[in-house]
Order: sequence, then structure tokens, then C-alpha cells
Amino acid sequence: MAKKSTKDRLNNEVNAGSMADIAFLLLIFFLVTTTIVEDKGVLVQLPPWSDEEPDITKLKTRNVFSVLVNANNELLVRGEPQDIDDLRENCKEFITNPQKLENLAEDPKKAIISLKNDRGTKYIAYLEVYNEVKAAYNELRDDMANRRYGKNYEDCTRDEKKTIRTAIPLVISEAEPTNFGEDN
Repeated sequence: MAKKSTKDRLNNEVNAGSMADIAFLLLIFFLVTTTIVEDKGVLVQLPPWSDEEPDITKLKTRNVFSVLVNANNELLVRGEPQDIDDLRENCKEFITNPQKLENLAEDPKKAIISLKNDRGTKYIAYLEVYNEVKAAYNELRDDMANRRYGKNYEDCTRDEKKTIRTAIPLVISEAEPTNFGEDN
């Protein structure tokens, strides 16, 4: 019988051959059982890219409904303080201009809602304002769909929706945010 040396006795190894298999199985397990949280935010479709020079036209101030959310999360509409609860109705009145006033939009196709916020504005305040403006357009489109087709906008056919979108286009212009505390 061969004599064992001290070198053989100190050579203890851990069999790590199945460690890769176990790590792979754990990885698969966590991938399958974990739910991936989707980012939530404002769904906005950007206009398509164009190499043409933009048409710089001077807009009539009567067709622009400027909405500013300042650093204190206060709402200023056309330079005047306003409550968020009144914004939706005021947007609808501006877009449609039922009394044909000189300080409101000439036509719904020419109406532009300009949103501007301060860098210090809280995101929730910005979202509330954006949602109110979007809701104003949704209500106007629903009203037109009910008048023309006797059903809600969502229930209209693709061609009917296109006709309504042409009559009341969603035009929201988002201006570059100002620095903290600037109201210009």
C-alpha cells in the first residue's frame, strides 16, 4: 500500500460543476416570477422628422391659449391666475369660441394650447394641467360625435374619427421650461 503524503491530505476540493447549473436555474426562476413594471407617463406622439425648414409664421395671439405652471405650482392662464378646476371649461370655450369673441380662437383648427412649466414645478401639477387640457379636447370630440353621429367618439368608425379630428385637431404646444422661479 502506498503511503499517503501530507500533500494529498491537504488537497480538499469543492465540486463546483453544478454551480453554474444552479445559478442558471435561479436566474430563469427569477425572470419568470418577476413582473416588470412599465414606466408611466404622458403618452405624446412627436411629429415626424422633416428636413424642410419649418414654416415660421406669426401666430395671432387670439389663437394661442398660454398656460403656465410656475415654481409654486400655481396656474397662470394668459397671465391671469386661475384654478385648475376651471381650466377644462375655459379651454373648451377658447377652442370653440361660441360667442365669437375677439380674444378667443378664430376657429378650432387654429386654436393652440401652449403649455409651459417651470423647472421647479412638481410633476403631479404638470400632469393635472395636461390631463385637464386633454380632457377638454376629448369632451369637445365627444360632443361633436354625439351631434353628428349619435354616439361617443370612441364608438365611431375610423373615418368618422378622422373627420372629427380634422374639425377639432389636438394642438398642444409645449414650451421649453423656465429656470426655477422665472415666470417669463
